[in-house]
Amino acid sequence: MNILVTGVAGFIGFHVANYLISRGDTVVGIDNINDYYDVKLKEGRLDQLYSAPNAHLFNFIKLDVADKEQIAALFEKEKFEKVIHLAAQAGVRYSIENPHAYIDSNIVGFMNILEGCRHNAVKHLVYASSSSVYGANESMPFSVTDNVDHPVSLYAASKKANELMAHTYSHLYDLPTTGLRFFTVYGPWGRPDMALFKFTKAILQDEAIKVFNYGNHRRDFTYIDDIVNGIILALDQVVVGDKTWNGKKPNPSTSKAPWKVYNIGAQTPVNLLAFIETLELALGKNAIKELLPMQAGDVPDTYADVSTLANDTGYNPKTTLQEGIGNFVSWYNGFYSPDA
Repeated sequence: MNILVTGVAGFIGFHVANYLISRGDTVVGIDNINDYYDVKLKEGRLDQLYSAPNAHLFNFIKLDVADKEQIAALFEKEKFEKVIHLAAQAGVRYSIENPHAYIDSNIVGFMNILEGCRHNAVKHLVYASSSSVYGANESMPFSVTDNVDHPVSLYAASKKANELMAHTYSHLYDLPTTGLRFFTVYGPWGRPDMALFKFTKAILQDEAIKVFNYGNHRRDFTYIDDIVNGIILALDQVVVGDKTWNGKKPNPSTSKAPWKVYNIGAQTPVNLLAFIETLELALGKNAIKELLPMQAGDVPDTYADVSTLANDTGYNPKTTLQEGIGNFVSWYNGFYSPDA
């Protein structure tokens, strides 16, 4: 297949593109390579794709999804069969500091992708949503049948908006769309603004780590390989309308239109202090902890109910926290070693 992967220089996009070319798909990857975090890390991911065994199947184009004309031209030229849309302005906390970036990338950019799919007969659009859409929900585990109308950050609101926009296009134009609510993704080549990356760097440099909510957070940390597996399973199973859907008792996760949302998580929430302890063991070094109150935009706990994805596709996350953190530490020490 000829597949578009947006945000291909990002953490998840890189791993997805690598998987797709390894199985023989042709991938066009786009990214604007912004400086939200270290550009060298993004370039390093692209270098890995350029040097992969099936590198001839990969083509990178520097492009911003918010560029309406260029995105339209790309779709017209390439005639993609499927699209995996992962480009977005990431980060809950950054959305408080720079809200306009989220509208440009997450709303305008997503609109451009929807239009490209609509006008070029794309067979399936799979896009990144987020566990943050559950917002003020306190019922655990988070289920795709839960109400998600109370976001607590603009980032979360933008992801909820993506789900609504996708439904409109599925309903009006019969465009199959699948939204994936990711739960705290971690692993090699991860983002520097994520907890595991920041904690590892600080511990190795003998600096204090900021532990918000006094370490009482619980997060459904999900290893990157399990995330990629879920994305590919969803991509390969083109969504169809739910004939049993009832407008009088609407299921929030399905529709008569070819539209669906899934959770992708490990389904095993971990206390933040236990997470830090696992990292300390992997590093062979103790952390200096600065215990702080909850930050604005954060939620105390996340916990994914992945039963619908498991039932529909056979999704089964397998990576233990110890294994995943160990893999990250090995990658980090290699990438940032003085000799690297």
